[in-house]
Amino acid sequence: MPRFFIESPLAAGQSIELPEAVCRHVQVLRLAPGDVVTLFDGSGGEYEARIDDIGKKRVAATLGAHLAVERESLLAITLVQAVSSGDRMDYTLQKAVELGVTAIVPVISERSVVRLSGERADKRVQHWQGVVQSACEQCGRNRVPSVAPLLSFEGWLRSAQAAGTRFMLSPQGRGRLRELSPVGELALLAGPEGGLTAAEETAALASGWQPLLLGPRILRTETAAVATIAALQALWGDV
Repeated sequence: MPRFFIESPLAAGQSIELPEAVCRHVQVLRLAPGDVVTLFDGSGGEYEARIDDIGKKRVAATLGAHLAVERESLLAITLVQAVSSGDRMDYTLQKAVELGVTAIVPVISERSVVRLSGERADKRVQHWQGVVQSACEQCGRNRVPSVAPLLSFEGWLRSAQAAGTRFMLSPQGRGRLRELSPVGELALLAGPEGGLTAAEETAALASGWQPLLLGPRILRTETAAVATIAALQALWGDV
């Protein structure tokens, strides 16, 4: 059954007109009046909705009962990801959401190829939030992880309030996941192309981040966080 995220709050029995982007998707899928889709607003649970009418630029639907369906991970993982270039960042966020992260914090580190500020940064964060929403549609999640405003690495580290266990991916790390025992919530810090600088790693260490080595091979930025989250889920999560 097709699933669509709706930004406005939903309620059982409600008749709504679907957003323009969802309308286009409905038409691409060649859905017809009487077909049933799943709608969710990110606050938890989902609704089966029956399509009432399809026009050239509008789709009307009526919501059924609220279904208290949750597919969230047993682990609360925050991913702090240094911004990478091109489609790499999109891929990382998409797969991280599929694997169950609960929040995403993008940061600009010294080796980040992409440099964003002001309106461009705001637009990119909006784009990433769209990537997250689409990933939730695909993987069945009914709670949409937030994407935090973009900060510099130094600015983020000064304001970071991460609790629980904090892992920093580092080729210099000695700890391995199977030897560690996370406590409380988890936060994972991953660098961009080229990794974090020595100064950035030193600053993170001083703030309580544990250096973590994920095997003997150096992983690309779009692989590192995804592989680590999958390992975290296999060891302590819902895999």
